[in-house]
Amino acid sequence: MDEFSDDFRAGLHDLMRWRRDVRHFSTDPVDEALLKQCLDTFSLAPSVGLSEPWRILRVRSSQSKAAAIRNFMETNAKALDGYTGDQAKLYASLKLSGMNDAPEHLAIYCDDSTDKGAGLGAASMPEMRRYSVVGAVTLMWLTARALGLGVGWVSVLDPKRLNADLEIPDGWTLVAYLCVGWPAKNTLTPELETKGWEVRAPALHIESR
Repeated sequence: MDEFSDDFRAGLHDLMRWRRDVRHFSTDPVDEALLKQCLDTFSLAPSVGLSEPWRILRVRSSQSKAAAIRNFMETNAKALDGYTGDQAKLYASLKLSGMNDAPEHLAIYCDDSTDKGAGLGAASMPEMRRYSVVGAVTLMWLTARALGLGVGWVSVLDPKRLNADLEIPDGWTLVAYLCVGWPAKNTLTPELETKGWEVRAPALHIESR
């Protein structure tokens, strides 16, 4: 294995620190070659049994994007109803999606019905396929950040409704709906922390058994 330099290790650490969940995007388009460079990292990702269960859907038509945005807005309104008082006011102030401005929308699915890998590892722990997709998303996210792009993970969605709107095959499970584009600003601090919703733990707590 090649020896990695101290500069490389420091740069990798900085990249992970600068990886933020972006909600504020410029509407400038993303060059196809750059997007392809990001998506190509899926082929480098580990997967249980080498099943490579990720399925990537570019949400490009105005109709599909509009359906996804409506899904977010209505699901977000329902989520707001679950909070009261000051927490409800704070929730209402949060920008939880960059869907209106981000030039690229990606719906990332796990094909739970794939035969690839012959069930190795997934027979006992089928959720490992979905974990594999999450790992692949992380590699793509870091690549995008290294190229100056931002990524936002939209989790306030109704997956069943999205699947119907996008005509997703049976056996596919939504793992991530991602917005990709040029960030309007860069910051080291998560917006949820800036807004006072939550704070990052000062240190990782590790237990022994």
